Amino acid sequence: MNDLEVLEKSRPLVGKYCFSCPVCNGKACSNHIPGPGAKGSGQGAIRNYKAWQKYDLNLDTIVENKKVDTTFTVFGQTFKYPFFAGPVGAVNNHYGDSFNDVSYNEVLIRGCRQAGILGFTGDGINPDIMVNSCQIIKENQGMGIPTIKPWHKDVYFEKLQHALQSEAIAIAMDIDASGLPFLKNANPPAGRKSVEELKEIIDATPVPFIVKGIMSVKGALKAKEAGASAIVVSNHGGRVLDGTPATADVLEDIVKAVNHSMTVFVDGGIRTGYDVFKALALGADGVLICRPFVNRIYGAQEEGIQIFVNRLGQELIEAMEMCGANSLTEITKDMIKLSNESR
Repeated sequence: MNDLEVLEKSRPLVGKYCFSCPVCNGKACSNHIPGPGAKGSGQGAIRNYKAWQKYDLNLDTIVENKKVDTTFTVFGQTFKYPFFAGPVGAVNNHYGDSFNDVSYNEVLIRGCRQAGILGFTGDGINPDIMVNSCQIIKENQGMGIPTIKPWHKDVYFEKLQHALQSEAIAIAMDIDASGLPFLKNANPPAGRKSVEELKEIIDATPVPFIVKGIMSVKGALKAKEAGASAIVVSNHGGRVLDGTPATADVLEDIVKAVNHSMTVFVDGGIRTGYDVFKALALGADGVLICRPFVNRIYGAQEEGIQIFVNRLGQELIEAMEMCGANSLTEITKDMIKLSNESR
């Protein structure tokens, strides 16, 4: 079975809003929520995808001919590739009832580990989601990252205990989830955090802390001040604010501002190994890919993950081989260029 066949198998199972398109570019699902669409006009997800397409790859094969090394080391662990599966929640509402968050996370964590990468698990109103996902991560030797919503600190500390019991290599908070309706209406109040509040949370977390949802230099420097070990340049797939720039358009400035003082991931519209290469050329250390993993899990569970990861990995290897990079650290900005069509 190939990747397109996995998508075909998923189509009857993902509900009426997601169509398991050959290219997940945000156009067909548009602003359908419930569903995988973006907020308001639906342009947020479309912009994310299109921004990566503005870049071409600079072919250069006059280099030493040796095996390409795609391994990626972060938080003391080495992985096969520099891309991970990002967190997705409420899959039964937005995709289809073949899975719920518990069963989805079980396949995600196990399948990603088998494929040599990491999966981030999501969070939700039901506390069992965090409890179960952390148990699944523990069963897989801590190879997963629980992502906790920006709850009130008392709620965070309750969830933190489960996250620490999972022995996960890091813990994340998708701070941009503050824009989701169930966070806005939470009691006790949840959502946005001051630098001081975020620092209190990070100081109480004895493993590397990732702040997901950074879209500006100012935001990145605030996360650094609060003590984050890593950030994810992300606009939550366009699902929390219409009219945001694409992640590819803000990435380079953020990377320059933090100046290697923390690990920088990026997500949003990254759909191929060539896109992964472009993100690394713009300065990201690693990449998260979210929506496409849902379709692969619905289509073929762990096998779907493996097939998708193999495809992405082969595309990344091809880009590295043909652009003159034999390791991730050799990928540089001059290996990509803005397309003439985008000028």
